[in-house]
Amino acid sequence: MRLRVPRGLRALLGLLLVVLGLFGFLPVLGFWMIPLGIAIAAIDLRPLWRRWRGRPRR
Repeated sequence: MRLRVPRGLRALLGLLLVVLGLFGFLPVLGFWMIPLGIAIAAIDLRPLWRRWRGRPRR
């Protein structure tokens, strides 16, 4: 997934899944979308946190 989808689009997709997951009481949407959205957005956020804290990559 890292190679096929641009960075900003992945973060947007993750945020969209989290927001739609809040409507989990609806038949098509579900609360399962929240952790999935967080996992997808975390792919992009992890390198940003490292740069902000000044930690080198492992």
